[in-house]
Amino acid sequence: MTAPKIFSEFTEGLNEINATEGSRAFSDSRSVRMKDTTSSVYDMAAAGSAKGDIWNWGMYDPVVAKEIAELIPGFGEFDTDGISEQLYYTALKAVPIEFGDYAGRSVLEVGCGMGEGLNFLSRIAGGGEFTGLDLSPRAIERATATLSRGRTLRYVQGDAEELPFGDGEVDVVINIESSHTYPDLARFLSEVSRVLKPGGYFSHIDVFTAKRLEVLRSLKGELPGLDWVHEQDLSPQVKAGIRRRLAPGSHFHRKLAEKRVPALARPIVKHSSAVIFGGVFAGHQDTAYIKLLRKLGVLPSGRHLEVESYRHHVAVKRA
Repeated sequence: MTAPKIFSEFTEGLNEINATEGSRAFSDSRSVRMKDTTSSVYDMAAAGSAKGDIWNWGMYDPVVAKEIAELIPGFGEFDTDGISEQLYYTALKAVPIEFGDYAGRSVLEVGCGMGEGLNFLSRIAGGGEFTGLDLSPRAIERATATLSRGRTLRYVQGDAEELPFGDGEVDVVINIESSHTYPDLARFLSEVSRVLKPGGYFSHIDVFTAKRLEVLRSLKGELPGLDWVHEQDLSPQVKAGIRRRLAPGSHFHRKLAEKRVPALARPIVKHSSAVIFGGVFAGHQDTAYIKLLRKLGVLPSGRHLEVESYRHHVAVKRA
């Protein structure tokens, strides 16, 4: 299957998953196909990525940025704009465990991608044992080759709906901008509850369509084992991060320039990257050139995920 076909099928699946009123969008066979497509998309992303590339929409909050800079002096000056990391910092800070108290505790990130976010968390909460899991074999290969550090930081390939861990094995589960790709949200949440230790925490940040948010809120009351203790709409901070990232002269634009894209293709690559990393959510508009290319059929008309909000939820495993 060609790359455009894979991306088209992936986009179609995402829209269907996030438009359904139930927790399970697909049949077993369709679910398997969607996961294969998702894995292929992120395999391609891992193969074509470089250090310092972006891995989520990110957020910007000056208070958070200052706290990170105090923990890691010089942070944001090399290979990153710090915007993606702010989501990770926010996710872990919401867990009522001090950063200095992670010795002997286990942290699992489900949907870790190329592992940069979990690597960042391992730096601010030293002493813990951090494991990243992702569906993409290529992403895990890359993370293992470039970031893994024995028991401190390791990466495994696996399915979010069938976590390869024992019951009550994990202290904290993190899930950031990933679950909107899962065909069966209820099954994922059940797996999170299963692998968490009693009293363990689940910190979840993701994009939400109106329907997907309804599904999660329904599941909160239906699934046993998890008590939901926090919900925050991060949309303003996420939009601020996206706009800061897409501003002229930003780290994002410098990284694009380094890739030496041909002049005629540069506006297309810039536009596509902006869309992938939340531009539409933050109010990004097509330029006249992009509109012309759509009209001529050079670019597809496109159907973007109708994101209603970007939210953070925290749950604790019932003791």
